[in-house]
Order: sequence, then structure tokens, then C-alpha cells
Amino acid sequence: MTSSLRPQVIALYKQLAYLGREYPLGYENFFRPKLKSAFLKKRDLTDEEEIKKSIALGEYVCKELETLYYLRKYRAMRRRYVNK
Repeated sequence: MTSSLRPQVIALYKQLAYLGREYPLGYENFFRPKLKSAFLKKRDLTDEEEIKKSIALGEYVCKELETLYYLRKYRAMRRRYVNK
């Protein structure tokens, strides 16, 4: 891996691990093993463009997780404050 992209990959892993703590199916038994296997699957990439594509995909997954959490928060607030 090129040394200029290594910090980005590590930061992405840390960010995904942080976001995964609130994953509905569980962190230790579901999210963390999937995250680790996804990163291990791509560890042999050497082409800089492929690494950048993988980083972009990981950032997309981060946004999707954030959206999932915002939606869950919105639904919980709506249940509390809106009469049915």
C-alpha cells in the first residue's frame, strides 16, 4: 500500500469501528468481524486507484450508518412526542 494512503485507511477503519458500536445487530458478534474481514479481504491491494475506490466505498458506508442512526433517533422521538 502506498504510504500516503495508509493513514486514510487507518482513519476509515477507526471511524467505521466507532460507528459500529451502535449497530442494531451488535458490535462484538456481528459488526466487528464483518468489518475486519472486509479490510483483510482488501489488504493485498497495491493499485492506488483501487485503494481510493475502496476508501470511497468505505466513506459511503459511514454515511449510510450515520443515516441509519439518525433515522432510528427520529423514529424514537416521533414515537415519544406524536400522538397516534
